[in-house]
Amino acid sequence: MRLTFLGTGTSMGVPVIGCRCAVCTSPDPHNHRLRTSALLEAGGRTLLFDAGPDLRQQALAAHISRVDAVLLTHAHADHISGLDDLRPLNFAQRSAIPLFGSATTLGMVRERFSYAFHDSSRGSTRPELELCEIRSGVAFRAAGVAALPFDVQHGTWSITGFRIGRLGYVTDASALPPESLALLRGLDVLVLNALRYAEHPTHFNVAQACAVAAELQPRRTLLVHMTHDLEHAAVNAALPDGVELAYDGLVVEAGDSYDSAP
Repeated sequence: MRLTFLGTGTSMGVPVIGCRCAVCTSPDPHNHRLRTSALLEAGGRTLLFDAGPDLRQQALAAHISRVDAVLLTHAHADHISGLDDLRPLNFAQRSAIPLFGSATTLGMVRERFSYAFHDSSRGSTRPELELCEIRSGVAFRAAGVAALPFDVQHGTWSITGFRIGRLGYVTDASALPPESLALLRGLDVLVLNALRYAEHPTHFNVAQACAVAAELQPRRTLLVHMTHDLEHAAVNAALPDGVELAYDGLVVEAGDSYDSAP
């Protein structure tokens, strides 16, 4: 499996509009962060983790020509606002694209993108989206690739993380229930959010993310969903062994122990 980080920033992205801090004005491209999203290639299929407002730019940069399914962690704007940009892929693939998410997430998608589900504007194009409900702890197949969803606490929200083979994908977490932690052992790669150094009520900070990594002991932990408080080189130099900041465009091998079927 191959994982491409399309974006590693928080909801405002980096640079932040109107900000002139050292990170926002940094010439280092590692400090330029689009909204968090990733592309997983497994068994000849292409799965997208979330579809934020930067999806068009991300898809062009990564030369994405096909998306077989989208795995949604939750319905905050920085994770679903780009769903309309799936339209060109609908045309190219001549099919609807399945969205996998919790009942709550899919309900919000249906509300915010109501035009996609009602042909109320004759002659206008709209994204073709197939809503596929998933439940925590119940494995499912996304375009033939086996995935296991689990609960993630995001402040007062319960959102979704995913395990696919030896890859764990968690973003926007402020806590992981014990049963979810149990599902994240034995990983080659753990993707985990780390907002900043200071504590935050709805996201892990760097210390909390490192503590989770120390408990789970994956071979490699890659941190995402970062604000402009984190300067790439300086933070990486201070992180423990096996933990590092991801960056936009990073490509990693995520193991090959997944189950794929037609």
